[in-house]
Amino acid sequence: MKKIILITIIHLLAFVGSSLAQSSLPLTVNQPIAGAPLTLGIPFPKGILHSPDHVRILNAKGKEIPSQITEVTTWMPADESIKWIWVFFFCEDSDRYFLEYGKNVVRAPIPSERIAVNNNQRANGYLTISTGPLRFRINKGGNGFLDKVELDLAGNGFDENDLIAEGPEGRGSFLDILDDIGLDKSKAVIKRNWIEKGSGPLHMIIRAEGEYQYSRDDNNPSPFVLRVHAYAGKSYVRVLYTLTYTGEPDKHKPFEGEHALIATSENVVDEETLVGDPGWTQPNDRIAAAGLSLDYKLSGELNYLTSYRKGEWWQPGDRQFFETTVALQKELSILQSGPKPSRMPPVPNSTPEERIDGFFARIASDSETLVESSKADGWIDISDQRWGISVGMRHFFEEYPKEIGLNVAGKEVTAFTWSPQAEPMIFARLSSDLDGGMVSNFAQGLTKTTELVYNFHKAGESRADIENKMRYFLDPPIAHAAPEWYANSEVYGSFAPASEKFPEFERGMDYKFKWMLFNQNWEPWYGMFDYGDRKTYYYNMDWILWNNNEPGQDYMRWLHFMRTGDREIFLSAEAASRHSMDVDNIHWPADPEYIGDSNYSLDYWKMKEQPQGNPYLGMGAREGRQHWGTLYSAHVWTMGWIASYYLNGYHRGLEVAKLTAETYLKHIWGEHDLRGRRLYLSVWNLAEIYDATKDERYFTELKDRVNIMLSLQQPQGGSLVLDRYGYAQVYVSHGLRKYLQLTGEQRVQSALVRHARWLRDVPPRNHGMESFLSTIHSLLLGYKLSGEPSLFREAVKRAEVLKTDKLTDPNLFDGSHTQLELFNALESVDHMPPSEQAPDRRPNWTLNGGSRVFGWTHAYNIPYLLYWLEKEGYPED
Repeated sequence: MKKIILITIIHLLAFVGSSLAQSSLPLTVNQPIAGAPLTLGIPFPKGILHSPDHVRILNAKGKEIPSQITEVTTWMPADESIKWIWVFFFCEDSDRYFLEYGKNVVRAPIPSERIAVNNNQRANGYLTISTGPLRFRINKGGNGFLDKVELDLAGNGFDENDLIAEGPEGRGSFLDILDDIGLDKSKAVIKRNWIEKGSGPLHMIIRAEGEYQYSRDDNNPSPFVLRVHAYAGKSYVRVLYTLTYTGEPDKHKPFEGEHALIATSENVVDEETLVGDPGWTQPNDRIAAAGLSLDYKLSGELNYLTSYRKGEWWQPGDRQFFETTVALQKELSILQSGPKPSRMPPVPNSTPEERIDGFFARIASDSETLVESSKADGWIDISDQRWGISVGMRHFFEEYPKEIGLNVAGKEVTAFTWSPQAEPMIFARLSSDLDGGMVSNFAQGLTKTTELVYNFHKAGESRADIENKMRYFLDPPIAHAAPEWYANSEVYGSFAPASEKFPEFERGMDYKFKWMLFNQNWEPWYGMFDYGDRKTYYYNMDWILWNNNEPGQDYMRWLHFMRTGDREIFLSAEAASRHSMDVDNIHWPADPEYIGDSNYSLDYWKMKEQPQGNPYLGMGAREGRQHWGTLYSAHVWTMGWIASYYLNGYHRGLEVAKLTAETYLKHIWGEHDLRGRRLYLSVWNLAEIYDATKDERYFTELKDRVNIMLSLQQPQGGSLVLDRYGYAQVYVSHGLRKYLQLTGEQRVQSALVRHARWLRDVPPRNHGMESFLSTIHSLLLGYKLSGEPSLFREAVKRAEVLKTDKLTDPNLFDGSHTQLELFNALESVDHMPPSEQAPDRRPNWTLNGGSRVFGWTHAYNIPYLLYWLEKEGYPED
């Protein structure tokens, strides 16, 4: 690691002039698997890289390997140079690589097979992709997944003998709804196919948009999205499948008016009249089953292979393979479930000293249990004498209930993202009491994305080869640059990479993230619609209230990953982003959109006649007992979603963030949206979204909101933040820092310096340490822009309580200790003070509490404080 840091520093010192002739950046792959496809995002400092054509990848021996480079965004409007690229290559059996860049760097042509794609967007069109050995087709109007899959085993081109699988009619993917009338099975129809950004000769990404239709009029059509990743020369595909719940979640009585907290007019309902309606707690439309299906063209006696874990559910466990012959059976399945799959509160959880039971993985044949353990790996393989198909689902255990089923008689393999063997998924409310100031249910319009892999192969492939291809996606390698590179690129401001230079501050960051990871796996916070989220408060030895991402908890983890390169933090950030953008948000009904993929002008006018979508698209939920109980006008943090887009090539991150931006443009809350924390957070969100899209509409809206923020500074005495929202200091400082980086506007720089002086002299005390410590980044930014030493001194002084002592037992986080033992150990090393306002109540900013307040006190401040401490040391006084 020290060698990597030294090399990186050398190259950072070479950033002189507008570009470099040739430089090299070391890359590290955590848990490398030879052959695995890798995508990683790499930022570049302003003025360094001007073309993605001048980038290439070398292996550990210095030999160039085939790669695909995509320009993601630039430093515009400040500079035309590139800010982020995506790098794609196939992993070798090594954890070391080098990225060469500069005007003299020329990437070699792709020497081997290239992907061929044909996207016919006519009314009865189709999309076909050929990777070389594999060809598949998605029809417009098709069955909801892959309509036709061919595998060229002989390598002599495709013919009628190469068909290995087809999509079942109308059921290639499905979302089946159950209510009191009965089961209504969906029929899938593909509406549109797209080729996504990041596609090229080695790696192609297809977005297929479709709709589930139902036989009964009381069930709304439901949109779905498939992102299918194909790879040159490979016969496997990665699939990201996003469903949308459009059902009626409960049976509450209809009411007129809006909730006062999110009202778009004066027509509001009296919340007290909604209390006590038993219909809120009575389930209506439930998810009975969901997933993807293929009809396989294997014949004769089949070989079936899967794996599971031996041991307790919380342990890694020893891998055990299960293999059998499939001949006379009618059905064969592997099911993963756990405590109360619907997760309808109250949900059982572990105590401070004892873990809960209730997880099970079951391999069954015609209802006869063959094997039962606590945890399955989440994949199967079936093959005949000629070829085979492997199917895997990521987070098979964590996002239970999951199942992979084999209908032998029907020759169909189905990946159930919600297993019909589990109880149906319920979206009714826990109670009809007020929750966060309202009685409502916002489950309608939430989404959920599941990641799958399909591998089509010749017969006789070894267990190791099959398992490795599953691990490419189910337990993937994670690639990254050295932390110094991310830090010095300045894409997220002046923060320091993690180091041992100031351990008194680093420990608080490290321990908190480990504490939250521990609790996720202790409680545990698992389940299809829970995984990725965390509880908010730890009171009386029990966790309460789902966090629903406040204040950008996924982004806090992405920032920590860039500082550390820690694989576990990456996976935690990824899960948090995917959960919050899908479940803690509203996606349906969407606004009508004109695409222009037809020759009839009438189509535009028909689009104009369609009703507008949900006014709250892209808006998020506040903390609550359920994810969908309460909506707030200032509860959406897009920066983590966009970080997942940059760092991980996750398209949905930007897609959902744009929903938020579009709602900002509508001003549905009038001037309420343009004051207080709504204003502050919207500036940060819009700055990030504009930077990723360069959409001038967002830039215009951003500038208008910055103007309002600056105009309010004088009547607020010099502060940019109302005292009511003191904890929102970090929204203002990070949002305006980003805006200043984009525009260089002197008036914004001056406003930030005035704001820092105000915070130095009149520190906010409302909300206690939440507000007081949230000022640290503003003070540091003011110091950077003005050079005034008193601002730096004050930031360091306030940060004194953020210091954390060293734990005496270095193995506390190894999984062998109880929650109570960790809680007490963290209590002993924490220096956070009690609350002045409520000295008899446990404060919510302690180290062994949740990570919501941690964002305002630690995560958005310490990395930036450490930058200046490393640069200048502690102030003399």
